[in-house]
Order: sequence, then C-alpha cells, then structure tokens
Amino acid sequence: MCMEHRIMCHCGRKSASFNFRNEIMPPEVVRRLYCPECSAGLAFDPASMLADNGWVIEYDMDVASLYSRKLPVQDRDNTTPEMLFDEGYATWRGVYPGDHIDSVEERSRLAELARINPRQYIEEMKSWGINRMERLRKEGWRKANERQKV
Repeated sequence: MCMEHRIMCHCGRKSASFNFRNEIMPPEVVRRLYCPECSAGLAFDPASMLADNGWVIEYDMDVASLYSRKLPVQDRDNTTPEMLFDEGYATWRGVYPGDHIDSVEERSRLAELARINPRQYIEEMKSWGINRMERLRKEGWRKANERQKV
C-alpha cells in the first residue's frame, strides 16, 4: 500500500505529493523540499539530497538509517537518496510533482471520445501515454528516464 503525503517546499509557494512505498519510511524521512525557485543557490549535498529537474529533496538520512531495517534485504545496505527515490520509498506521486493531477486532467479530455468512438479512444490513449512519457523524458524528469529492471 502507498499513502500520499503533501509536503510544502522550503519557500512555502509550492508543494509536492509523495508516496512512501509500503509505508516503510515515514514522511519524516523527507527533511526539506525545495522547488526550482527556492533551490537556486542551494548547497547541494549528494549524501542527503536528490535533484530532479530543479526540485531538490533533502532526506533525513538518520531517519532513513533507523527505518532501513524494515527494507527488503537487497535495499538495506544501499540506503541512499537515490535508492529512497528510485525504489519508491520516498518519491513523487507520479513522474513529477503534480503529475497525479495533470495526468487525470489530460485523460479526462480523452474520456468523451470513449463514448463516441471507443476504438479511436483506445488508440488515442496509447499514443497519449507514449507521447507524454517521451515529453517528460525530454524535460528531464528522473522517473521518466528510469531504466527497465531486469
């Protein structure tokens, strides 16, 4: 199960929704969130921070270490900001902050087509998903550029 938690950025102008895979890590594992505006000039610390297209997540690595005993064996010895984000233990809800809202709005525009021409709707949904991920990949979002796990 994944629960969503909304976290405000450091400057208080923006927020992002986070998922915490299987509720292994608590929301407190995210120490601070910086939007593109408040991350400008930030002293980036790769030992506790992860950057994603202008956004910076600062993790509390002491909290992560404390809760790492609950992680699957393969992840326990690799508790890094990258692992927390990429494996879904403390990550965006969706591909980027606000993705879960934007994608619903984009899909709802196509929903009317389902009643008019279901076959065309299916084709449009397929191409929408492919084109959308390609656009997000080009924009530089980390989750859009994930490699397939073997």
